[in-house]
Amino acid sequence: MSKLKRKDYEELLVPLQEELAALARWLQHTGKRALVLFEGRDTAGKGTAIDAIREHINPRQCRVAALPRPSERESSQWYFQRYVPHLPAAGEMVLFDRSWYNRAGVEKVMGFASDAQVKAFMRDAPLFEKMLVDDGILLFKYWLCCDQEQQEKRFVERLRDPLKRWKLSPIDVEARKRYGDYTRAREAMLKATHTAHAPWTLVDFNDQRRGRLTLIRNLLDRLPDTRVDVPTIEFPPLPGKPARERYGVLKPIPTLKV
Repeated sequence: MSKLKRKDYEELLVPLQEELAALARWLQHTGKRALVLFEGRDTAGKGTAIDAIREHINPRQCRVAALPRPSERESSQWYFQRYVPHLPAAGEMVLFDRSWYNRAGVEKVMGFASDAQVKAFMRDAPLFEKMLVDDGILLFKYWLCCDQEQQEKRFVERLRDPLKRWKLSPIDVEARKRYGDYTRAREAMLKATHTAHAPWTLVDFNDQRRGRLTLIRNLLDRLPDTRVDVPTIEFPPLPGKPARERYGVLKPIPTLKV
C-alpha cells in the first residue's frame, strides 16, 4: 500500500479533529475523564499522534504527560505513584507519551528493573487499571507498531536533521540492537495486561499518517455519542472605531550607576 499523501491526509484529518473538539465539549459538559496511553518503539510516532489529537483542544483541558526518568526518591516509591498526580480530573483528557508500561518495555530490556520488579508489574498493572476504570476513567491503551526497516529510516532521519537530533539518545542507539528483545518484552506485556476492562489496541504506524487517522477514528468510535451543542456567544459590533495598538522599538532603559 502506498503512503498517504500529505494533502489527502490533511483533508481526512480535519473532520476527525472537529469530532475531537466535540469530544472535548462532551467531556466538559458531562465531567467525564479520559486517559489515553501511547506506547510503541522509538520512532513509532507517538508524539505526532498526540499532537494531531490535541492541536485544536484547549491545552488546559487536554494535557500531555511525558515523564522523565524517575528521581532517586521516586525510585523508592510505589511504582505507580508518580503517575497518579497526572491522571485526569473532571472534564479533562490526559495523553500519556509513554506511561507506567516503561517497566515492561525499556526498563526490562535495558536492565533498569529486576526480574522481580517486572513480574510484580505484570501482576499489578491490570489491578491498578481496574481501579481507574471502576472509578469512571475512560481508559484507552494504544501500541503503535513499527517494523525495523521503518525504524532504521527514522533513526537516520533524526541523525541527519538538526531539528530532530534531540530525539535521538544513546538509549535509542542501544535499542537498535535489541529489536527482538523488545518484541519478546512486548508480547509478554500484552499477554499479561490485555484485559476486558483495559484492552490494548495495536495500530500499524509504518505509514504514520494512516496510523494517526486510524487511531483517532478508533478512539472516537469507542466513545458514546459525544455531540453537545456549541454554546451561543453574543458578539455585538464594537461601539466605536477599532483602536490601534502601540508598537515599535522601545528605547533602552538607562543603566543606573551605583
